[in-house]
Amino acid sequence: MADLTSVLLSGIICGLLLHISKYEANVNKSSRKPNFIIILADDIGWADLDANLPETKNNNTPQLNLMAEQGLRFTDFHSPASTCSPSRAAILTGRYGLRNGVTHNFAVGSVAGLPLSEVTLPQLLQRSGYYTAMIGKWHLGHNGPYRPNRRGFDYYLGVPYSNDMGCTDVPGYNLPRCLPCDSPSCPQVIRLRRSGHDGCYSKVALPLIENTTIVQQPLNLWRLTEQYKSAATRIIQNARARGQPYFLYIALAHMHVPLAPPVGASATNDNKVYAASLQEMDDLVGAIKRISDETDRDNTLIWFTGDNGPWEQKCQYAGSVGPFVGKWQTSRGGGSAKRTTWEGGHRVPTIAYWPGRISANNTSSALLSGMDIFPTLLSLANVTPPADRRYDGIDASNILLKGEKNGHEVLFHPNSGAAGTFGYLQTVRMGRYKAFYLTGAAEACGGATGRPQIHNPPLIFDLQCDKAEETPLEVSTPEYQEVVKQVIRRREVLFWDIATDESVSTANYNTDKSAAPCCDPQQAICRCDTLG
Repeated sequence: MADLTSVLLSGIICGLLLHISKYEANVNKSSRKPNFIIILADDIGWADLDANLPETKNNNTPQLNLMAEQGLRFTDFHSPASTCSPSRAAILTGRYGLRNGVTHNFAVGSVAGLPLSEVTLPQLLQRSGYYTAMIGKWHLGHNGPYRPNRRGFDYYLGVPYSNDMGCTDVPGYNLPRCLPCDSPSCPQVIRLRRSGHDGCYSKVALPLIENTTIVQQPLNLWRLTEQYKSAATRIIQNARARGQPYFLYIALAHMHVPLAPPVGASATNDNKVYAASLQEMDDLVGAIKRISDETDRDNTLIWFTGDNGPWEQKCQYAGSVGPFVGKWQTSRGGGSAKRTTWEGGHRVPTIAYWPGRISANNTSSALLSGMDIFPTLLSLANVTPPADRRYDGIDASNILLKGEKNGHEVLFHPNSGAAGTFGYLQTVRMGRYKAFYLTGAAEACGGATGRPQIHNPPLIFDLQCDKAEETPLEVSTPEYQEVVKQVIRRREVLFWDIATDESVSTANYNTDKSAAPCCDPQQAICRCDTLG
């Protein structure tokens, strides 16, 4: 009997110890701060993601398709602006450009960048114990306190602006063709034009920067993908080895001006170059996902999205907007993608992946914006944003983790170069409806443009049954009258809120030749190479 009692007691004790061990493991797991990987694709079209238009049966994004199958795909997600710098600034601050001050792009010779009064997402995560790193295109200031390392990033490797804003020895594909740095016409020609298209526009070679040092100028475009992959692998593995949570922001410019396909790729002519570049970017995303899964799979959120829609004037070197073609505008001349407030300019492919936290193979039609990344990641990291400023992004963590359906009740799209004053919020999305107080076209393939038009009362489209934005509602209908009342009220509320916001910043857009990044001013194009 004593032996039986002893056996029973031993079993009970073992069971208790096992239960306590599992409990402690779960507590430790739940108390760890999550890792974040944000991947931002430049100039990517909504339909460039195969999963958004499966009927086309393309196979350009198999890795992203897999991520969508294993995660959450958003169908109504929007970049905060339709051009580079404003979109990136809004993502990192959670604020419209009218608040953060960044309303249009910075230049090679910009002396400043994102205003120093703005608090960035990496700064807040860094203060909370995160290791913060960035790889890729910055485009928010490359001098002094405006550099990535001074805006919250512990480590940076990348290009200070777009990959066509400087010459390289072996240029990527472009319209017009970019000349190599050693061409007799370069660097003397600052801007080349052909058929109305802007081309390469810098006397300075395109630099690759690591932290605050130019390590190669001009950089080698064809090695960038491997360099980015190696850096991402090192960052993820080292952070895991230290037991430190990390925030990794990867901004890929593969689609801005496509890179020529590498030797052996399937692309053999211009019409396949964009697809080859898209595939190369997709391969890189897949590699980053694999290394993340191998190191800390259940504790890492990967969020893929775009900074704006495709650059339509680049013709065969531009992406696809799918059904969001902006027919009202294109029928009157010009393009309706990047730089416009038509859907093709700001509706971007977006996927969130987090095994065990985000349900697999789900789709969300919630109305969301890149500005929502800021409050969502802070919420997931249990970090409180500064209370001395107003924000425009919303916390979407319940949409990601609990399948909630509601996103923004109203979302504003800023003028991004096609018409009107930069940054002004003259296009309003509210539910299924979209109102334009101003319309305008970007340059289309072939050089056609359309004239800006002011609309008072506004044009209103029902996107639920008119994705192409072809036929606005009749002004005389009760439906229009009810919608326009709500639009007017919501505009007035936001404009008053911004007008009374004491935290509004103003960006300095002054330029100076000496502000251009240059590792050796004695060289004609600032040539140097520490990479060998």
